[in-house]
Amino acid sequence: MDAQMLTTKEGAELLSFKLNGEERIHQGEECVNQDGKIYWKRRYPVLFPTVGKCKKNQTIINGKAYEMQVDGFAKDMTFEPISKLDNFHSYLLKSNNKLMDKYPYEFSLLVTYRTDANKLTAIYKVTNEGDMDMPFGIGAKPAFPISLEDLEKKNYYLEFEEEEEKIHFLYLVDGLVGIEYAKNIMIDKKTIPLDIHTFNHDAIIMKGMKSKKISLKKKGRERPIFTFGYEGFPYLSLWSKPKAPFLSIAPCMTTADSINGSGVFRQKTNILLLPPKKEFECKYSVEFF
Repeated sequence: MDAQMLTTKEGAELLSFKLNGEERIHQGEECVNQDGKIYWKRRYPVLFPTVGKCKKNQTIINGKAYEMQVDGFAKDMTFEPISKLDNFHSYLLKSNNKLMDKYPYEFSLLVTYRTDANKLTAIYKVTNEGDMDMPFGIGAKPAFPISLEDLEKKNYYLEFEEEEEKIHFLYLVDGLVGIEYAKNIMIDKKTIPLDIHTFNHDAIIMKGMKSKKISLKKKGRERPIFTFGYEGFPYLSLWSKPKAPFLSIAPCMTTADSINGSGVFRQKTNILLLPPKKEFECKYSVEFF
């Protein structure tokens, strides 16, 4: 298979992945509705050092409040290009004086995209460059094009690789995680149907999955459109704009603040804590068909 990848140092974002000439990544600002309005300008953003929304758009670190935008700041930073081969692109973001005003820790974040035929892998490596434990969250929000016509006809569905007996759906209140679980939207223990109303009430956030993979499928088509591998991530989110021709599948290590949370960064649910001079690595992959 002929695979072509395009990335940018702005946010270390993947801009394009073409397989045999066919674009398989949502095209951001190029994807507009009938009125010319952009659905969502992002394509494949990196979420760091927070995932989702913080209460009052801030977080408390060592007793001090820091402004923190939705999904963190890495997606809006300029990374340093490290390597750029046909099938291997990597970018580095390091803490500096300006970033210390946003997040008071010394860190480096290495983002790598690797292709192998029809498979695309994203690898994130976080290093604590400082002398104190470093709390952080990390995740991704890749988006993929789908047909609005097929979405309206309810032709799409997602299928887990295994039956999900203990899955939970989080309930969002203005972007924050509620105290009760949301309704389980699966039609059986493996299948989530998709239509133009699926995302009327924001993202669908899941935890407790046994499966390590989920596939986007279409009625009448034997093979999946793609299979998404997220092993090691405790949260998996589904998201789009209402009646939009794209689907985001977001693997995350952490999630938004809870509505009754303290707002203290270290007290966030599932926050990662990295000792000095240690590294953390996670990765996810998409196999296209």
